[in-house]
Amino acid sequence: MSIDDQTAPAPEESGRRLPEMSRRRLVGYLVAAPTLTVAVRLGLDGVAAPPAEAVVPTLPGAADLFDLSDLLKLAAQPTSNLIALQVTSDGLIHFALPRAEVGQGITTSTSMLIAEEIDAPMSHVRVTLAPARPELLYNQLTGGSNTTFSTYGPIRTAAAIARQRLVKAAAQKWGVPASTLTTRDGYVIRADGARLSYGSLATAAAATTSSATEVHLKSPDQFKVIGTPRNRVDARLSVTGQKTFAMDLKIPGALPTMVCRPPTVNGKVVAVNNAAEVRAMSGVTHVEVIRTGVAVRARTFGQCISAIRALDVTWGPGTIGTKSDADILAEVKRAELPMVVPAVPLLAKTIDTSFTFWFAGNSALETNCAVADVRADSAQIWGSFKSPITAQQRVAELLGMAAGKVKVNVTQGGGSFGRKLFYDAALEAAEASRKMGAPVRLMWHRIDDVRQGRVHPMSTSRVRATVLGTNVLTYEQRHTSVKTDFTHGLGEVITGHSAELPVGDLGWSETVFALSQMTHYNYGVTTQVLNEVDGGFNTGSMRNIYSPNVAVARELTTDQIAKLMKKDPLAFRKEFARDKRSIAVLDRVAAVGGWGRTMPAGTAQGVAIHNEYHGVTACLVEIDCTTPTVTRKVRDAYTGPRVTKVVFAVDVGQVVNPKGLEAQMLGGIMDGIALTLTSSVHLKNGTFLEGSWDNYAYTRQWNVPPVVKVIIMPSTSHEPGGAGELGVAATAAAVAAAYGRAVGKLPTEFPVNHGQPLFFEPKPTVPPVPQSPTNGLTFY
Repeated sequence: MSIDDQTAPAPEESGRRLPEMSRRRLVGYLVAAPTLTVAVRLGLDGVAAPPAEAVVPTLPGAADLFDLSDLLKLAAQPTSNLIALQVTSDGLIHFALPRAEVGQGITTSTSMLIAEEIDAPMSHVRVTLAPARPELLYNQLTGGSNTTFSTYGPIRTAAAIARQRLVKAAAQKWGVPASTLTTRDGYVIRADGARLSYGSLATAAAATTSSATEVHLKSPDQFKVIGTPRNRVDARLSVTGQKTFAMDLKIPGALPTMVCRPPTVNGKVVAVNNAAEVRAMSGVTHVEVIRTGVAVRARTFGQCISAIRALDVTWGPGTIGTKSDADILAEVKRAELPMVVPAVPLLAKTIDTSFTFWFAGNSALETNCAVADVRADSAQIWGSFKSPITAQQRVAELLGMAAGKVKVNVTQGGGSFGRKLFYDAALEAAEASRKMGAPVRLMWHRIDDVRQGRVHPMSTSRVRATVLGTNVLTYEQRHTSVKTDFTHGLGEVITGHSAELPVGDLGWSETVFALSQMTHYNYGVTTQVLNEVDGGFNTGSMRNIYSPNVAVARELTTDQIAKLMKKDPLAFRKEFARDKRSIAVLDRVAAVGGWGRTMPAGTAQGVAIHNEYHGVTACLVEIDCTTPTVTRKVRDAYTGPRVTKVVFAVDVGQVVNPKGLEAQMLGGIMDGIALTLTSSVHLKNGTFLEGSWDNYAYTRQWNVPPVVKVIIMPSTSHEPGGAGELGVAATAAAVAAAYGRAVGKLPTEFPVNHGQPLFFEPKPTVPPVPQSPTNGLTFY
């Protein structure tokens, strides 16, 4: 990772600009409390449209003017003053973050923001995760790479007001002007060196009445914490095994619980033929039918697995019947919308491309899990929930309780990638606990996550571009997909703010698509449209939602346009890119990655850009598709082409934690490689064949590029954009472009290995979980 040393472009040269905060006077709220408490205030600034400079410019699309991150920030604004920062008499600064930490590092970046503005060591800051708070309405949803984008200004404002109040309290105590005092490391310091700790001032600085107050924030040239590489605040706990996840909680009486699931997607229980026999097994305490299968509670998870394997269940059909990949693809193709521009305009040339993206797995490293303790008139749930308010509502509906009777506690999560926006395990745990009359620690088996969990929808993307001379006159993209489920809370945000959105009367999925797909190039009249078909699947918006697939189709078509014009792919992108930030990241990856160097036969370079969530990226990759590489053998694995080098440049505006940003990009790079080359799930006769991670061909050690370089561009704004998902799309597209150049043929199906013979023998569907392996040591 490196931070680029080139001069940052001036605001007027930066294309679409992020809202500038700088030294603006911002408002927060002092809250009447026994100790110093400051409420956060969220706001939404205007977003400038990008300039258009080509001969046939493209007008800004909805996402260029107001994107998904802007929507989430707008939705948070009305209830933002209900979130507070508190300084206590022990000198600690407490903040309950209304978002979910699932490994993206937001507790660290939040601690950095607070430490910066309040002038205290990060070790004095305590960031916890707030439980579900219904009064926050739409202000407790973690998604869309939105946490830092939404909270950057508000959290800093609250910390700055707290610092201002502490200085005022010290000035009154000493009888000196506040302007003569300074702060450092959790102390207010007098000119003669005398000092008072924040803890000793916390009570005196507290307000007796609630009121609005104004404050100046630090300017970037004053930053000592923001922008500096910092280790995660939970790093030591993670590497020593002390970090607490949902399954680590010691809830009295909560025993391991698992679910025996159907052999087809969403099948239903008709009858349990040996319930009494299974209840009599060693360690088993309960066997109960729930909506998604048969729940088993036992003393250990191993005993749960043994009981599930012993169950004899008669199953009814699922929601997709006995369909296979080809059946679903046919349904998707029947739903494809027609192109508008004629195929052969007078004098112009037409480029038509069509791509298929198969189902992909949506399992985080931490399997789906939740703890539940349901009583007669109340319930408590624990888990890693990115939409805890909606989870609380749905659990309450299931139990027939008022939402106020259900407490949903948010725990740290071991990865998400969209999966933990849903609360499927919470619903199962609540239902099982109620029927069993006992607390449960419900955990999905890994095979459950793959076969019955959330999948990223199969889709097709068709593009038509018309080219006249050295101009692109029109660009149409028709993206068709199995329906993406947005009932986790984002749909309600869209409904609640539909009148304020620049997309008209669209459905949830179409609105998300419109607010996330920017217009990257000056391609004349540009339209990007989504259509979906409900296939009966459990789907989720895996990391970056629609963007990886859309970007692959866009960037491969861009290469075809460049080829038609006889232009170098990089030079073409620089000529047609709609903003200077895109050109800047392209220049950096080209210079660092050695674009255009001579490559051996069967290898090639590829380049792509992707802009989203106020961030801009470019990726250059090199790939090896030679026979020795493609045919190399690894036990129980798919190898295939190997990406040998990745150079990735990212501009997110103001960088909070360069080390955290680099980690996010590295994870996104691995996702992008996987989606293009190896990672999908195969549907056959109503069942996904993959089971557990040993069958799912995510990027493995033997496929990781030996050379990976992340370049963090100079800040082009005083505020950050979103970064959590930003690394995926450009990487997936660059890998696809490199693959096409290496094999000399436009790839049209992704991942490229999906149609090849399986490298594994599918595990049985009955029983639904396999026998735990006992031969692991024989392979080492």
